[in-house]
Amino acid sequence: MQRGALLDAARSLLSEGGTEALTFPALAERTGLARSSVYEYFRSRAAVVEELCAVDFPVWAAEVEAAMEGADTPEAKIEAYVRRQLALVGDRRHRAVVAISAGELDAGAREKIRAAHGGLIAMVVEALVALGHEQPRLAAMLLQGVVDAAVRRIELGAAEEPGSIIEAAVSMALRGVRG
Repeated sequence: MQRGALLDAARSLLSEGGTEALTFPALAERTGLARSSVYEYFRSRAAVVEELCAVDFPVWAAEVEAAMEGADTPEAKIEAYVRRQLALVGDRRHRAVVAISAGELDAGAREKIRAAHGGLIAMVVEALVALGHEQPRLAAMLLQGVVDAAVRRIELGAAEEPGSIIEAAVSMALRGVRG
């Protein structure tokens, strides 16, 4: 129960102030725990990040996968893949993940993030195979690059409306995967 409260506090801190805001004193204050109690659950900030990745990425990935499963054609699956990820930008789990990704983390935490992104990329490979791509894994990685760029644009509060960014990303993704 306390571990969950600490993770929830970590999500809030990350989404409000980025990685600099994620400190053990701040976690203790948000949860009403003594700072020494926070250390009983997590040995470092990186350990908090790793746990967030382990908990939140699978939920996020399941949402993307469910959206793709509801689509009938390879193009529709790709569109669902892009749209669902970009729809999650406003979710504080996602904001926390973006803040985590932007921060300086140890090798273990960075590897967890890379592995989780690899799982997302693997989801779209099958649709790209169905479209006849000779290098579907490479195409999936480039497609994820479009999604990541759109996420950054939305997160930065770009001049364009988020809806316009999403439509541009979907259009670019679909044109790109069709070759």
